[in-house]
Amino acid sequence: MRRSLWKHLATRYVLLGCLLLSSLCVQAAGPVSATGQRTIVLPKKAHARLRYGAERLATALRAVGYKVNITEQDKVGGKKGLIIVGRATDALLQQAASVLHAQQAKAAGKEGFAIVSADKNTILISGADNTGALYGCLELAEQVQSQQKLSGNIRLTDQPEMVLRGACIGVQKPYYLPGRTVYEYPYTPETFPWLYDKALWVKYLDMLADNRMNSLYLWNGHPFASLVRLKDYPYAVEVDDATFRKNEEMYRFLAQEADKRGIWVIQMFYNIIVSKPFAEHHGIKTQDRARPITPLLSDYTRKSIAAFVEKYPNVGLMVALGEAMEGVGQDDVDWFTQTIIPGVQDGLRALGQTEQPPIVLRAHDTDAPRVIKAALPLYKNLYTEAKFNGEALTTYTPRGSWAELHRTLSGMNSVHIENVHILANLEPFRYGSADFIQKSVQAMHGTYGANGLHLYPQASYWDWPYTADKTPERLLQVDRDWLWYKQWARYAWKADRPRPQEIDYWGQQLGQQFGTDAAAGKQVLEAYEQAGEIEPKLLRRYGITDGNRQTLTLGMLMTQLINPRRYGLFTLLYESEAPEGEMIIEYAEKEAKGEKHIGETPPQVAAEVVAHGQAAVAAIERAAPAVTKNQAEFARVKNDLYCQQALANFYADKVQAALLTLRYKYSKNMADLQAAEPYLVRSVQHWQRMVELTKDTYLYANSMQTAQRKIPMRGVDATYITWAEMLPVYQKELASFQGHLTQLKSTNAQLTMVDTSPLRNAPVTILSKAGSFRSGPGQSIFADTTVLLTALAPELAGLKGIRLDQAQMRKGTELRFTTKQPVKLLVGYFNAKSPRYLPVPTLEIDASANDYGQADIKISNAVTVAGLPPVNVHTYSFKAGTHTLNLGKGVALLLGFVPAEEPIRTYNAGLGAANKDGELDWLFE
Repeated sequence: MRRSLWKHLATRYVLLGCLLLSSLCVQAAGPVSATGQRTIVLPKKAHARLRYGAERLATALRAVGYKVNITEQDKVGGKKGLIIVGRATDALLQQAASVLHAQQAKAAGKEGFAIVSADKNTILISGADNTGALYGCLELAEQVQSQQKLSGNIRLTDQPEMVLRGACIGVQKPYYLPGRTVYEYPYTPETFPWLYDKALWVKYLDMLADNRMNSLYLWNGHPFASLVRLKDYPYAVEVDDATFRKNEEMYRFLAQEADKRGIWVIQMFYNIIVSKPFAEHHGIKTQDRARPITPLLSDYTRKSIAAFVEKYPNVGLMVALGEAMEGVGQDDVDWFTQTIIPGVQDGLRALGQTEQPPIVLRAHDTDAPRVIKAALPLYKNLYTEAKFNGEALTTYTPRGSWAELHRTLSGMNSVHIENVHILANLEPFRYGSADFIQKSVQAMHGTYGANGLHLYPQASYWDWPYTADKTPERLLQVDRDWLWYKQWARYAWKADRPRPQEIDYWGQQLGQQFGTDAAAGKQVLEAYEQAGEIEPKLLRRYGITDGNRQTLTLGMLMTQLINPRRYGLFTLLYESEAPEGEMIIEYAEKEAKGEKHIGETPPQVAAEVVAHGQAAVAAIERAAPAVTKNQAEFARVKNDLYCQQALANFYADKVQAALLTLRYKYSKNMADLQAAEPYLVRSVQHWQRMVELTKDTYLYANSMQTAQRKIPMRGVDATYITWAEMLPVYQKELASFQGHLTQLKSTNAQLTMVDTSPLRNAPVTILSKAGSFRSGPGQSIFADTTVLLTALAPELAGLKGIRLDQAQMRKGTELRFTTKQPVKLLVGYFNAKSPRYLPVPTLEIDASANDYGQADIKISNAVTVAGLPPVNVHTYSFKAGTHTLNLGKGVALLLGFVPAEEPIRTYNAGLGAANKDGELDWLFE
């Protein structure tokens, strides 16, 4: 009896032990996976997009335990557990819906899909087209991944709102190639090794497909000479034979891989740029904004486009008429309608193809409505594109003349695309404000009437595929900035999603990234959204420009805050790309006059960005204890938020110092300047914090590292690209202010810091037909009129000016000269916008506007001429040698040459305009 009992107990313990071991094994292995057999059925000879979608769906099903095979057949068999994929109009789908009693789903529009359950445990994925069916497969794959199984009862219809949803890659570099200028980058393995990396392309294209993007833009100045050979211009090719073959292979690979994911490849190019060998063969420049259209330029470009279309029929084109081609006018219309469109049509005829590839007209530095109106009768598959907030992200409440342009383009018989461009105020820090991005896309629809998205990388555009992070191995933008792409794409698909739902969704996404629960994921989202207000508010209220000549995250000089017009203030930033409000100088003037303030004000933004910074770091610290995955990336996100907080604090204190300085301009009360000092001291301390936070975490702030970078400092040869480089600048600025403040205290009088010693003439031989004049009151300055110079800044007196015909200058000015020493040419620009006057060099629309260092005003209101607007003086720098300068169309003053080393102080001479009294730049210089 006892032996029997012990035997029974032993058996129970062994059984319990087995059960316990089994339980532990199950726990170690994780949750039990879904099991079962599934067959994905496609129509016979299925489109590549259906095959790609089926493979993606099969991969997701296998990952959770299903056995999957893919077949192509004409009819539905009697098997259970089928997933039938195709277009709604395919015979296979129509038969399946009837035989399997699938409930009729709402018909989907272009690129839309329906997913419905049917008899025999079957699922039907029907697309409005092949892309829609692909998207249906991806949607079901995501559900399987999320739920770890197939849902038992599905009934879903969805389709995108925006017609084109795309991203761009710049086939460009942070620097100029030797002997070349902006945008000129032939496609070679040496310059762009990533361009030939097929695995990287697949990774990127999969990301676009996952985000339901249907277009990929490649930006380059003149890609044709790397991709096609022309019978009439065989010497125009820019690469060797081996590279040319590689380019052909890679471009065909890219177009094919993109097409099977439902993605149009669209090649962008600038006008008018020609290849370097072509230019050298014909003795011309590769690009020259001031030159006229010639039969040679037109023929070469037309034949290049025709050969490209014939060779790559699945690739569209994006055309930038401005920047490398002068001005807004009939030339743009003629070039588009008589060269570009005929080139595309020639290529289609050679192919025997009638389906038109898309042509996207970039509404940059051109009269896009006028061009489109002329082009639509000739070509139907046209799109327009314009920048959403310039080359930055500043507001989701766009207004003014810029909004009116977008609405006009949206109202024409073409689809208008919103370009989220460069993001010069965001780089290099991560950006992930779903709230700001959703509101921006809603504004694209509601304010602009647009129906397309063209998305730039969030940072490091010029350094693709890498980010600016300082890591042992360079991070890829496609990995680091996944949230950027996903957020814009989600709202391009559907903009009006309930906010509570979106907080839950993004909290879950971020929780998955960092291995936290949803609550901690929402804290990460809160941190991103608080920080996401900082750089937009800073630029739209304090900035000089919406363009990439300003790197907001490198700070600003005091002179740029208190005297922005000196630096070529781009007023569209305030008038259209910001809510109604006031600049620093406007606020200070109203304060002095006791006038009522309007809208968003500088002190308001200073307080708000400080609060955003505090809230962002508090939220990320709340999330930190829950992080279990990707700790290194979480640390980088956290550091970015502290950087943005320090940046907010720097600007807030510096703006307070600027406002007090401007108060002194009106009050002449020394107490105002004294009150500014501690704010300026604190701003430098905040900058020291920026240096500490970035010195071991970032390689640079801005990815374009050429002379086009102007603010806060001119960025020549990759200088002034780090926060550490800017620290001595801000320390010197503070020291100058403190020194001048001490002098003012001791003398109790204003100091004048402007040196007005006459400038020296440089010996230069003019080779063009021209007269001369000696600068001074009463001098005749044009050869064909009696217009007289009435006054000029003292240092300009006695310069040997160059006298030309006004009539000829309106057609274009070419000046040839030779010099034995480096020199500067002083050019006077009339301060008025009119076709009569030579346009001021403006980097926002002309990438070559600083090739000679001419972008900034040296002496404003420097000259007056009877009956004409005041004149601002710019300088053009030249090395020793013979030069040809093309200034474009419009009247200007050529005031003479001075030695290159001759110092020319920047200031406002105050002639013919507002009085210069009270100018305070000298306090900080």
